[in-house]
Amino acid sequence: MAVNAVLKRRMEELGLTQEELAGRMNSALAEITGRPGDVSDRSIRNLLNGVTSRPIGRTCAALARVFGCPVEDLGFSAPRTMQHSQEARVRRRSFLASTTGSAAAAIPMVAQRRTVGMPDVARVAAGMGALVDADDRQGGHVELETAAARGRNRVLELQQRNAGERVRRSLYALAAEYTTIAAWSCIDARNLDRAQGYLNEAATYAGLSQDALTAMRVWVNLSMLAYQRQNWPDALAAAQAAQASSAARRDPFFGSLGRVRVALAYAALGDGRAGLRSLGSAQDTFTKAVEHERPRWTAFYGRAELDHLAAVVQYNSGRHSQAEAMAHHALARIPATFRRNRALATAQLALAQLHQGEAEQATASANDVFTIMSGDPMPGRMRTLMGDFHRSLFVMAPSTSYARDWADRMRTEWSRA
Repeated sequence: MAVNAVLKRRMEELGLTQEELAGRMNSALAEITGRPGDVSDRSIRNLLNGVTSRPIGRTCAALARVFGCPVEDLGFSAPRTMQHSQEARVRRRSFLASTTGSAAAAIPMVAQRRTVGMPDVARVAAGMGALVDADDRQGGHVELETAAARGRNRVLELQQRNAGERVRRSLYALAAEYTTIAAWSCIDARNLDRAQGYLNEAATYAGLSQDALTAMRVWVNLSMLAYQRQNWPDALAAAQAAQASSAARRDPFFGSLGRVRVALAYAALGDGRAGLRSLGSAQDTFTKAVEHERPRWTAFYGRAELDHLAAVVQYNSGRHSQAEAMAHHALARIPATFRRNRALATAQLALAQLHQGEAEQATASANDVFTIMSGDPMPGRMRTLMGDFHRSLFVMAPSTSYARDWADRMRTEWSRA
């Protein structure tokens, strides 16, 4: 008595549980015979573990209908009354594929390419890494949003086909992932209304997926969007939801990510004490995170990004020297490939220096932002930071030569965008 590895593999490809396969076989028997089927979970276990190696005719007919192939292709021996030559099987398949009406209705869903399996999920997910890489290099832009929306549309097309529960949930998670990339691109480019629409959609898909990591990502992005809108209470609420999520409870890595978003919201609300307390908790929690494989989108978050966000919390809490120190720590760690993040940390450094009265040094740091992003337009979120720096510089040192040189450079770079 040997395990039927062929049937097991085909079930995995379609994402079918034993209960789901039994249900599909009973539906197939109802279509074939006009009477409800009586296939149970135990029947499927017997097929899988080799107890049943030559199923009865009704079972064979149901298996053939569900998987779209003869039972011999599933590792079984058919009853003698159902055995056909290979030539006969080919003629039957050709006949079914070429007919319409009632004969077409008998064509298995797999044969009509309406059934989706995990290999289909893997294929449509393959393009996501390139989108994340593009965001790391240059930040949010229209092409990235468009490509992410196309990926979402491909996933939703697959959702219209027949699929098992595991595959269905994976597709919803993937739809949420692509939609969140589109939303993040809009957040970074400061197309905030469009971002809100995408995130509302992503939240629905994440809920349907029942995937904790996908939900965590959506909460984090909702907090980021509210932060950009300067809607501090919503930014805090979304960050607290991320912090309380099951993903954050299970993995200190995600726990730290949720806590640092809470710290940012508190500092923006003017509660610097609560912000610094949450920041300390995020830093402590991060030290407990163990290195293991996580989704590709999490690559941005590590010690370097935590230092960068700590600089923002310190700055918004009025602790400008500490903000400068954390920005230097971040820049010492952020990889060169994360150009957008390096440029943002550099802009934060310039602001911290400026508010300590180091206007000339701050201007030199701000000029580095243009150098880092050379060849690519700056995302809207970065342009907002640079605009803040520009206005503050001309309040503090309006008549200096370096301020005039900065203004010339600013006009030149803005004209390229």
